[in-house]
Amino acid sequence: MLSPAALALNEYNLPYPPPLEAPIHPIVVHFVIAMVVFSVVFDLIGMLTKRRSLLNLGWWNLVVATAAILVAVLFGQLEAGLANVSEQAQSVLNQHTIIGWALSVVLVVLALWRGIQRNRDPLKLSVPYLGAGVLVVSLVFYQVLLGTQLSWIHGLHVKPAVQAQLKGGNVP
Repeated sequence: MLSPAALALNEYNLPYPPPLEAPIHPIVVHFVIAMVVFSVVFDLIGMLTKRRSLLNLGWWNLVVATAAILVAVLFGQLEAGLANVSEQAQSVLNQHTIIGWALSVVLVVLALWRGIQRNRDPLKLSVPYLGAGVLVVSLVFYQVLLGTQLSWIHGLHVKPAVQAQLKGGNVP
């Protein structure tokens, strides 16, 4: 059984013990962002150059991004549930949450689509798949914008903002 001290929230208003005190969601998310972008870039360059190694890199980046986004969404849900969210931040958080869940589903579908194409011909990808990849990267960049607003503008789980809230101050 956990002691009450183990359930206490730290300076970031999170239940993580040292040295993992800060939010985990942004760490995992940055990994996902890079993997999705590199997946599409490697696929596009691989198709243009017909280099199997680049197409393999695109595939494996997508597989890892798909697994990692599920971890990112889970930590995002946990950390969002513990955040002191202002009225101004709530609509941004709601949109960020919906898009995060949608992206996790879209990446699973994209990975399945990519896997079927890879199985049929490892050196060929359809134009609609590549177009979908570019659209997903665009959606990921919009999601980054929303996440940035939550952190830099609204101060979710940012130590100075959390401390100000605990002292009765307002954070936008």
